[in-house]
Amino acid sequence: MKASELKNLDLGELMDELNSLDFENVGGWPTPIKIGAAILVLVVVVVLGYFLSISDANQTLEQQRREEATLLQGYEKKAFEAHNLDQFRKQLAEMEQTFGALLKQLPKDTEVPGLLEDITHTGLGSGLEFENIELRNEIEKEFYAELPINIQVIGDYHGFGSFVSGVASLPRIVTLHDFTVTRPSDSNQELAALGLLRMDITAKTYRYSSKDGAAGGANSSGKNK
Repeated sequence: MKASELKNLDLGELMDELNSLDFENVGGWPTPIKIGAAILVLVVVVVLGYFLSISDANQTLEQQRREEATLLQGYEKKAFEAHNLDQFRKQLAEMEQTFGALLKQLPKDTEVPGLLEDITHTGLGSGLEFENIELRNEIEKEFYAELPINIQVIGDYHGFGSFVSGVASLPRIVTLHDFTVTRPSDSNQELAALGLLRMDITAKTYRYSSKDGAAGGANSSGKNK
Protein backbone atom coordinates (compact mmCIF):
# COMPACT_ATOMS: atom_id res chain seq x y z
CA MET A 1 0.00 0.00 0.00
CA LYS A 2 1.33 3.36 -1.00
CA ALA A 3 1.17 6.51 1.07
CA SER A 4 -1.15 8.15 -1.49
CA GLU A 5 -3.51 5.19 -1.22
CA LEU A 6 -3.41 5.34 2.63
CA LYS A 7 -4.55 8.97 2.53
CA ASN A 8 -7.61 8.05 0.43
CA LEU A 9 -8.75 5.33 2.86
CA ASP A 10 -11.71 6.13 5.08
CA LEU A 11 -11.77 5.15 8.76
CA GLY A 12 -13.50 1.84 8.11
CA GLU A 13 -11.01 0.84 5.49
CA LEU A 14 -8.17 1.90 7.81
CA MET A 15 -9.50 -0.31 10.60
CA ASP A 16 -9.87 -3.20 8.16
CA GLU A 17 -6.31 -2.60 7.04
CA LEU A 18 -5.02 -2.59 10.67
CA ASN A 19 -6.95 -5.75 11.48
CA SER A 20 -5.40 -7.46 8.51
CA LEU A 21 -1.88 -6.77 9.72
CA ASP A 22 0.24 -9.82 10.53
CA PHE A 23 1.99 -9.11 13.85
CA GLU A 24 4.27 -12.07 13.24
CA ASN A 25 5.48 -10.45 10.03
CA VAL A 26 6.07 -6.83 10.94
CA GLY A 27 8.45 -6.48 8.04
CA GLY A 28 5.54 -6.99 5.63
CA TRP A 29 3.56 -4.05 7.00
CA PRO A 30 3.09 -1.02 4.80
CA THR A 31 5.76 1.62 5.30
CA PRO A 32 3.40 4.32 6.67
CA ILE A 33 2.06 1.90 9.28
CA LYS A 34 5.61 0.88 10.24
CA ILE A 35 6.48 4.53 10.73
CA GLY A 36 3.30 5.15 12.73
CA ALA A 37 3.95 2.10 14.94
CA ALA A 38 7.55 3.18 15.52
CA ILE A 39 6.40 6.67 16.47
CA LEU A 40 3.77 5.23 18.82
CA VAL A 41 6.32 2.98 20.53
CA LEU A 42 8.71 5.91 20.84
CA VAL A 43 6.00 8.09 22.37
CA VAL A 44 5.06 5.36 24.88
CA VAL A 45 8.70 4.88 25.86
CA VAL A 46 9.24 8.62 26.25
CA VAL A 47 6.06 9.04 28.31
CA LEU A 48 6.91 6.10 30.59
CA GLY A 49 10.46 7.35 31.02
CA TYR A 50 9.16 10.81 31.83
CA PHE A 51 6.77 9.58 34.52
CA LEU A 52 9.39 7.25 36.00
CA SER A 53 11.92 10.06 36.15
CA ILE A 54 9.30 12.37 37.69
CA SER A 55 8.50 9.72 40.32
CA ASP A 56 12.18 9.30 41.21
CA ALA A 57 12.62 13.06 41.30
CA ASN A 58 9.61 13.42 43.62
CA GLN A 59 11.00 10.78 45.98
CA THR A 60 14.39 12.47 45.99
CA LEU A 61 12.77 15.87 46.55
CA GLU A 62 10.68 14.54 49.45
CA GLN A 63 13.76 12.97 51.04
CA GLN A 64 15.67 16.22 50.65
CA ARG A 65 12.77 18.13 52.22
CA ARG A 66 12.80 15.79 55.23
CA GLU A 67 16.55 16.19 55.57
CA GLU A 68 16.14 19.95 55.26
CA ALA A 69 13.51 19.96 58.02
CA THR A 70 15.78 17.88 60.28
CA LEU A 71 18.75 20.15 59.63
CA LEU A 72 16.57 23.22 60.20
CA GLN A 73 15.37 21.88 63.55
CA GLY A 74 18.95 21.16 64.58
CA TYR A 75 20.01 24.62 63.50
CA GLU A 76 17.13 26.27 65.37
CA LYS A 77 17.99 24.29 68.51
CA LYS A 78 21.66 25.24 68.34
CA ALA A 79 20.77 28.85 67.56
CA PHE A 80 18.43 28.93 70.57
CA GLU A 81 21.08 27.40 72.82
CA ALA A 82 23.70 29.84 71.55
CA HIS A 83 21.34 32.78 72.03
CA ASN A 84 20.45 31.66 75.57
CA LEU A 85 23.89 30.40 76.55
CA ASP A 86 24.49 33.28 78.94
CA GLN A 87 21.08 32.72 80.51
CA PHE A 88 21.82 29.00 80.93
CA ARG A 89 25.14 29.80 82.57
CA LYS A 90 23.43 32.25 84.90
CA GLN A 91 20.80 29.67 85.87
CA LEU A 92 23.52 27.06 86.45
CA ALA A 93 25.41 29.46 88.70
CA GLU A 94 22.21 30.19 90.64
CA MET A 95 21.53 26.46 91.04
CA GLU A 96 25.06 25.87 92.30
CA GLN A 97 24.69 28.77 94.71
CA THR A 98 21.34 27.42 95.97
CA PHE A 99 22.80 23.94 96.37
CA GLY A 100 25.74 25.37 98.28
CA ALA A 101 23.37 27.28 100.55
CA LEU A 102 21.43 24.08 101.25
CA LEU A 103 24.64 22.24 102.06
CA LYS A 104 25.57 24.96 104.54
CA GLN A 105 22.27 24.32 106.31
CA LEU A 106 23.19 20.69 106.85
CA PRO A 107 24.59 20.49 110.41
CA LYS A 108 28.02 19.08 111.08
CA ASP A 109 28.46 16.44 113.78
CA THR A 110 29.54 19.03 116.31
CA GLU A 111 26.33 20.99 115.66
CA VAL A 112 23.92 18.18 116.60
CA PRO A 113 23.89 19.08 120.31
CA GLY A 114 23.09 22.65 119.32
CA LEU A 115 20.23 21.39 117.15
CA LEU A 116 18.81 19.37 120.05
CA GLU A 117 19.03 22.47 122.19
CA ASP A 118 17.14 24.49 119.56
CA ILE A 119 14.41 21.84 119.35
CA THR A 120 14.08 21.75 123.14
CA HIS A 121 13.95 25.54 123.35
CA THR A 122 11.26 25.64 120.64
CA GLY A 123 9.16 23.05 122.47
CA LEU A 124 9.42 24.78 125.83
CA GLY A 125 8.59 28.10 124.18
CA SER A 126 5.45 26.48 122.77
CA GLY A 127 4.33 25.45 126.25
CA LEU A 128 5.20 21.78 125.84
CA GLU A 129 6.77 19.39 128.32
CA PHE A 130 9.35 16.96 126.97
CA GLU A 131 9.02 13.35 128.03
CA ASN A 132 11.83 12.11 125.80
CA ILE A 133 14.25 13.07 123.03
CA GLU A 134 16.14 10.14 121.55
CA LEU A 135 18.83 10.44 118.93
CA ARG A 136 18.61 7.36 116.65
CA ASN A 137 21.25 5.71 114.48
CA GLU A 138 22.39 7.70 111.48
CA ILE A 139 21.28 6.46 108.05
CA GLU A 140 23.73 6.89 105.17
CA LYS A 141 22.27 8.01 101.83
CA GLU A 142 23.94 8.69 98.47
CA PHE A 143 25.58 12.03 99.29
CA TYR A 144 24.13 12.87 102.69
CA ALA A 145 23.42 11.24 106.02
CA GLU A 146 20.00 11.24 107.69
CA LEU A 147 19.73 11.51 111.47
CA PRO A 148 16.31 10.63 112.97
CA ILE A 149 15.33 12.07 116.36
CA ASN A 150 12.37 10.59 118.22
CA ILE A 151 10.49 13.18 120.28
CA GLN A 152 7.73 12.76 122.89
CA VAL A 153 6.05 15.88 124.27
CA ILE A 154 3.03 16.67 126.43
CA GLY A 155 0.75 19.60 125.65
CA ASP A 156 -2.34 20.70 123.78
CA TYR A 157 -3.13 21.08 120.08
CA HIS A 158 -2.22 24.76 120.07
CA GLY A 159 1.20 24.00 121.56
CA PHE A 160 1.76 21.16 119.09
CA GLY A 161 1.03 23.45 116.15
CA SER A 162 3.33 26.16 117.50
CA PHE A 163 6.11 23.61 118.03
CA VAL A 164 5.85 22.18 114.50
CA SER A 165 5.89 25.68 113.01
CA GLY A 166 8.88 26.68 115.14
CA VAL A 167 10.92 23.61 114.18
CA ALA A 168 10.19 24.22 110.49
CA SER A 169 11.56 27.76 110.91
CA LEU A 170 14.91 26.68 112.35
CA PRO A 171 17.97 27.76 110.32
CA ARG A 172 18.98 24.11 109.89
CA ILE A 173 17.13 21.69 107.63
CA VAL A 174 14.76 19.68 109.84
CA THR A 175 11.79 17.68 108.57
CA LEU A 176 9.02 16.17 110.69
CA HIS A 177 7.50 12.73 110.11
CA ASP A 178 5.15 10.06 111.52
CA PHE A 179 3.44 12.01 114.28
CA THR A 180 0.71 10.53 116.50
CA VAL A 181 -1.36 12.25 119.19
CA THR A 182 -2.74 10.17 122.08
CA ARG A 183 -4.05 10.69 125.58
CA PRO A 184 -1.64 10.15 128.50
CA SER A 185 -1.81 6.83 130.32
CA ASP A 186 -4.52 6.37 132.95
CA SER A 187 -1.84 6.29 135.64
CA ASN A 188 -1.13 9.98 135.08
CA GLN A 189 -4.37 11.39 136.49
CA GLU A 190 -2.97 14.92 136.71
CA LEU A 191 -2.31 15.23 132.97
CA ALA A 192 -5.65 13.61 132.16
CA ALA A 193 -7.45 16.09 134.41
CA LEU A 194 -5.78 19.00 132.60
CA GLY A 195 -6.89 17.61 129.23
CA LEU A 196 -3.32 17.39 127.97
CA LEU A 197 -2.21 15.08 125.16
CA ARG A 198 0.96 13.26 124.18
CA MET A 199 2.52 13.73 120.75
CA ASP A 200 5.09 11.29 119.34
CA ILE A 201 6.92 12.68 116.32
CA THR A 202 10.13 11.96 114.42
CA ALA A 203 12.36 14.84 113.41
CA LYS A 204 15.01 14.23 110.76
CA THR A 205 18.06 16.37 110.20
CA TYR A 206 20.76 15.90 107.60
CA ARG A 207 24.47 16.40 107.10
CA TYR A 208 26.72 16.28 104.08
CA SER A 209 28.25 12.81 103.81
CA SER A 210 31.93 13.26 102.91
CA LYS A 211 34.32 10.45 101.97
CA ASP A 212 36.73 11.08 104.80
CA GLY A 213 34.93 8.82 107.22
CA ALA A 214 31.76 8.42 109.16
CA ALA A 215 30.62 10.89 111.74
CA GLY A 216 31.83 10.43 115.24
CA GLY A 217 28.36 10.96 116.63
CA ALA A 218 26.58 8.84 114.04
CA ASN A 219 25.59 6.09 116.42
CA SER A 220 25.25 8.14 119.56
CA SER A 221 21.96 8.38 121.42
CA GLY A 222 20.74 10.37 124.38
CA LYS A 223 17.64 11.10 126.39
CA ASN A 224 16.26 14.30 127.82
CA LYS A 225 13.39 13.95 130.23
